[in-house]
Amino acid sequence: MLLSLSVRDFVIVDDLSLEFAEGFTVLTGETGAGKSIILDALGLLLGDRADGTLVREGQDKAEMTALFQIAGRPEIAAWLESNALPRDEDDDTLLIRRQLDRNGRSRSFINGTAATLAQLKQLGDFLVDIHGQHAHQSLVRSEAQRTLLDAYAGSQALARDVQQAWQDWQQARRTREEAEKLSRESELERERLSWQINELTELALLPDEWNTLNQAHSRLANATELAQTAQLAVDSLSEMEGNCLSILTHVQTRLSKLSSLDPRLSDTVSLLDSVDAELREVVYGLRDYASGIDEDPQELVRTEQRIDTLMSAGRKYRVQPQDLPEKLADWQNQLAALEAASDPEALAVAEAATLSRYRSLAEALSAKRRQAASELSRRISGEMQELAMGGARFAIELAPLSDPSAHGMESVEYLVAANAGTSFRPLAKVASGGELSRISLAMQVVISQVASVPTLIFDEVDVGIGGRVAEVVGKLLRQLGDRYQVLCVTHLPQVASCGKTHWQVSKSGKAGKVVSRIKPLNDAERIEEIARMLGGAEITETTRQHASEMLELNA
Repeated sequence: MLLSLSVRDFVIVDDLSLEFAEGFTVLTGETGAGKSIILDALGLLLGDRADGTLVREGQDKAEMTALFQIAGRPEIAAWLESNALPRDEDDDTLLIRRQLDRNGRSRSFINGTAATLAQLKQLGDFLVDIHGQHAHQSLVRSEAQRTLLDAYAGSQALARDVQQAWQDWQQARRTREEAEKLSRESELERERLSWQINELTELALLPDEWNTLNQAHSRLANATELAQTAQLAVDSLSEMEGNCLSILTHVQTRLSKLSSLDPRLSDTVSLLDSVDAELREVVYGLRDYASGIDEDPQELVRTEQRIDTLMSAGRKYRVQPQDLPEKLADWQNQLAALEAASDPEALAVAEAATLSRYRSLAEALSAKRRQAASELSRRISGEMQELAMGGARFAIELAPLSDPSAHGMESVEYLVAANAGTSFRPLAKVASGGELSRISLAMQVVISQVASVPTLIFDEVDVGIGGRVAEVVGKLLRQLGDRYQVLCVTHLPQVASCGKTHWQVSKSGKAGKVVSRIKPLNDAERIEEIARMLGGAEITETTRQHASEMLELNA
């Protein structure tokens, strides 16, 4: 539930901090005092878009912060984890903060970590359900009617699966149709790729062959020089007169004798021994290397021919010779894809499989919609009787579509019979503005009774009603407050008197500017506020007595 809301420099609010309670809370006040501004601020925290005009005049930025209690809400903890957002395991609260500057730029934070508007919206779906005063205007749109039915049926996820399955089916169908249309072009392309693959395959390319060939060519082309140089090194080190090893041996012998006279020469003698051993290893290695060099002119010619063959192939296909194996693999992949796409039988099977999955999901969605439509129609009809629409009936028609759609295999249309004995007609063609508002409220109350979110907000949804109907609305909202945290902006004393908690919104001048204020009302202040709502600017003892009686009846 919502624990607190802080707003600073937003529209006509300079600095406001609110602590929220459980149950049914009402906000009242004169027109223009800023009742809905508070809900607008909460909407921004839950992902609504904003612009710089919402920053209070004379200030650079607005800031809003909301604290929620999320104990017992594992789905929120899972969502935070999947979005790499922090959560204090020892604290069951969630903090959302948003800043908005005068240029329209905004920054959002969830538990102190930067977040996107999309993330705020997703998180908001778990936390708050807001019913605006113009919600009834969307009821005449078929999309809104379908969405509301799916929400009541708990089939939003299934509806998304149906839409994805429909898209998959359409893609499979387009793939098949395009393959049939381009079959001739595809055949020519397969022939070209097959010819090129065969040509490169005949080259019998080896891994890293280009580098190996170039190294072998360098060795073969310089075999004579390599052998002569190796032999010259062997001669200089060990064979010719005055070679390095003989000189080293002579020096070792002399110093070894002298080391018995001066022990300080012992380390030097040891080093010379190591040098002698390593130098002999060099001589042995050079002898083996020189004897292993094969001056083979024919091998050199074969190597040069292979290099020339690979270079020609590279020029022909416009790649570097070392990239020929990669080019061959790419062509093989392309050919495999074309062969798969050119198989009409396989494409037809794939299309049928996607259609079958779509129908399976869509039929499951239809079943849930039928069940929900029957129950929702009955419950809304019952609520309409309570809202001074005696004899009126509500129904939801599910008409089969000639062609399956992304939203299922039926259309959804809300119907109403405004009076007893009249036939059902589409909602948009029958209901007046006042009736549509009451039907909307009836629907919102019914839908809210199965809501999964803990906080429900109603923003002047009681516009256009009064008298006994207003009393019924107040009691309905009070009943909702037994199960949820309910906040309602209202102008009706009958609704306001049903609130468990009552806040008054007012505006006043401050430094030449209008600012909005909210304060909780005690019992005496509630009587005055209800009396104002009953009697207007001039409050009499009679209206105060009436207000007191209303509050006592709803205590």
